[in-house]
Amino acid sequence: MKKENICRIFSEMPILTTDRFILRKLSLDDTDDMYEYAKDAGVTRFLTWSPHKDKAFTLEYLTYLQTRYKAGEFYDWAIVCKDSGKMIGTCGFTRLDLKNDFAEIGYVINPEYHGQGIATEVVGRVIKYGFENLMLNRIECRFIEGNDASRRVMEKNGMKFEGIMRGAMLIKGDYKDIGVCAITRKDFFEKDPI
Repeated sequence: MKKENICRIFSEMPILTTDRFILRKLSLDDTDDMYEYAKDAGVTRFLTWSPHKDKAFTLEYLTYLQTRYKAGEFYDWAIVCKDSGKMIGTCGFTRLDLKNDFAEIGYVINPEYHGQGIATEVVGRVIKYGFENLMLNRIECRFIEGNDASRRVMEKNGMKFEGIMRGAMLIKGDYKDIGVCAITRKDFFEKDPI
């Protein structure tokens, strides 16, 4: 798919749904809900970013994202509970390689909602969107070694563990070993034919 097509699609961020959730563009109204989990060092332990220092930082970040959405250059959805309207995390494409029809997915869930299969549900929906709508050939997820819960989410969605890249990323001053799981278009349609 061409970059201009991706920009057009994501400048009008598509709304996705699952049984329990709506995936939509992040908004400034999400400041309180995002800050609730983004301030927690436990949440960011296995992520590349540090905890948000205050609510003003979260608001500034969400304000910046609006410009990225407008340009069609941000591919992350807010995860919103259908029953309560609460935003409890994000899931989306952290990287798109259009030359090779490849994407990487990232996600974070408010720890108050862990253990309910939420990440598995929303990651599965984003994978489906990637293969069915963006015509991707490969989707992968990466995790910092030791984040076994994240690896399980990937494997429950049909991703195969491909290995550990030793010292692959400098995160918060330390080189971290990074695990990779991936699913190909062929894997997806053989597992879940249309």
